[in-house]
Amino acid sequence: MSDRHSASMQTNTPDPDCEPALQSFHAGVVAVLMLFGTLAAWELFVRITQTPVYLLPAPSRIAQTFLSQPLYFLEALTVTLGEALAGLMLGVLVSVGVAALTGLKPSLERGVMTLAILVKSTPLATIAPLLTIWFGFGVLPKIIITALLTFFPTLVNVLVGLQSAEREMLDLMRSYRATNWQILIHLRAWLALPFLFAALRMAAPLALVGAVIAEWTGASGGLGRVMWLAYSNLNLPPMFAAIFVLSLSGMAAYGLIVWLEKKVIRWK
Repeated sequence: MSDRHSASMQTNTPDPDCEPALQSFHAGVVAVLMLFGTLAAWELFVRITQTPVYLLPAPSRIAQTFLSQPLYFLEALTVTLGEALAGLMLGVLVSVGVAALTGLKPSLERGVMTLAILVKSTPLATIAPLLTIWFGFGVLPKIIITALLTFFPTLVNVLVGLQSAEREMLDLMRSYRATNWQILIHLRAWLALPFLFAALRMAAPLALVGAVIAEWTGASGGLGRVMWLAYSNLNLPPMFAAIFVLSLSGMAAYGLIVWLEKKVIRWK
């Protein structure tokens, strides 16, 4: 009797490994329901109030616009994604390099942060036209704008990660006569990895926004040009379609960073 009771208890005990997956599934269902609920409320509002399409198009009209010429939006997305990826890589590489240099030379931190805050405080709307005048309507101004937009959050997060080493860890490394470079490579860099991925979660969607902002000032392609042309002609359905494509791309970029983080930082 006791064996049968214990067997039934083991059968009814929930598997702890299944709980995170179940919670993730429930969270995904809730997110999808909230998204469709918002779109349904939007559609209902436009139909009830009979809002003109040049003020606020309904989601069904936006979807119809996208499906009528999907290659047009996907080709523009390809251009914007290329600019965003190049700018993100440039911004991350420069910020990680500057953070590493600051980790080796702590006396540089105040000057580095002053310059970084100066760059961050300068409105991109004033920089983008200047870069277009200096470098033309090609890809380079978009890459620079995207790099500037992603530089500051990545720098701050990586710096915090490099400085998160506890005193006991540093004392242990120094007891083995490790140099500052060895401490940076074998200790500080590993501690900064979670902070780097936290920065990338913000920087990846920001890179897309930066590329679009740069395209508004002048471009031969990209989602920013699609939005600008639609805005100039007061043709809002293509503009909203481009916004939705950009938003979905930002969500996909965020999800990709989260997936990479789980693969790289297995100990977290």
